[in-house]
Amino acid sequence: MSTFVVDVNVAVVANGKSPQADARCRLDCIQALLEVSENGIAIDDGDHILKEYRKVQLSITGQPGAGDKFMKWLHQNQCNENICQRVAITPDPEWGFEEFPHDDRLGRVTDNPRFDRSDRKYVAVALASTSNPTLLNAVDSDWSGHRDALSDNGVVVEELCPNCLKGSCDG
Repeated sequence: MSTFVVDVNVAVVANGKSPQADARCRLDCIQALLEVSENGIAIDDGDHILKEYRKVQLSITGQPGAGDKFMKWLHQNQCNENICQRVAITPDPEWGFEEFPHDDRLGRVTDNPRFDRSDRKYVAVALASTSNPTLLNAVDSDWSGHRDALSDNGVVVEELCPNCLKGSCDG
């Protein structure tokens, strides 16, 4: 069974709320969220990921979009250990989280980080998880821009919409 860490942008695209994502990208994100619900997800036990999901207004009512349906599923199953692995991550002022790779190619948060501070929680969860989850991304170019550093540190990222990373889909 595969486990996943899901960047919030996947659910946003599934809801049709990302202007750079085309219909193919949206369908791929919806399919990915269905696969997550069938296989499992890793989130942090401090609710950093759930807070980000709520911040972009994913609805726990499950309406009106596929991203909202995913949010409802996660909300209902967040304590179900057969579906959801909750891992401890530790905030760190220098790297964002202690579990985040201490790799200068990604940068420290204290000196103009190269890797987005808000995405560090996903990396920390992926590395803290015992199930070696795949991290899913839809339209955030930060992931592909740091592919080598992340891979070298054991983070597997699946780009759901590689043609939509630069602001518009091109094929």
